[in-house]
Amino acid sequence: MKRRDFTKILGTSILGVLVTPKVFAESYAKKTDYEICKKTWEQLCGKIGKVYKTDAFKYVNPVRRKPNVLIYGDSISIGYSSTVKKILEEKATVIRLFKNGGASHNFIPNMDKMQRTMFQPNLKKGWKFKWDIIHFNVGLHDLKYLKGKHLNKNGKQVSSIEKYKTNLEEVCNYLNRNYPKATLIFATTTPVPEKAKGRFAGDSIKFNKAALEVLENHPNIAINDLYTFTKPNRKQWEQEPGNVHYNELGKIKQGKKVAEVIAKYL
Repeated sequence: MKRRDFTKILGTSILGVLVTPKVFAESYAKKTDYEICKKTWEQLCGKIGKVYKTDAFKYVNPVRRKPNVLIYGDSISIGYSSTVKKILEEKATVIRLFKNGGASHNFIPNMDKMQRTMFQPNLKKGWKFKWDIIHFNVGLHDLKYLKGKHLNKNGKQVSSIEKYKTNLEEVCNYLNRNYPKATLIFATTTPVPEKAKGRFAGDSIKFNKAALEVLENHPNIAINDLYTFTKPNRKQWEQEPGNVHYNELGKIKQGKKVAEVIAKYL
């Protein structure tokens, strides 16, 4: 028998003595299974990728020793997530939230749902990594007005300024408590144009001011000022007058900006 083969067998035998079958089985079971995670992720996302006509929700499997980045946000972030993923694909595993993040009161429930659905021990052989960077935004859905389920300026605002500040404070505390080693980056809310449906121009400024007041209590959270970055280009990047969403040029430009900011912390 060759010395190398003998050494390999000896090492395996020693491992079998030192590690009980139960412990060995539990250790093996903790490995992430690509097929299980991919199938679970696709079920979690549903048809949202087709609704928004983007590959931003396409499953990306975490890679060992590669930083894991989460993008949390509303439809604006859905628009730029694909670009961020493509730019950073060699440097990090970038995963965006499985849905439109909605308003500030949706943040914690959405994060908890993703944790319960995708991560071990809830999902056998599911994800078992820690987020290294979380880039997040809430605001555009807070400042909107609804009448029933429809955008309407004569309706009720989803969150008052004070409620938004309270919710954002809870979000920051939640992130610091649950992801103490992650780099946190808050993106300011992009501009609301004149004649926007269910939203008033200028409200982004008010809500961003409120957000910055909250973030003063959390100096560990970096700020990506997407509002200031987007404002001068609003008309060139908008899908159409009065629409809060952006065309392909706008999505790509915002994506490059977000990727640039995230890359500083990789």
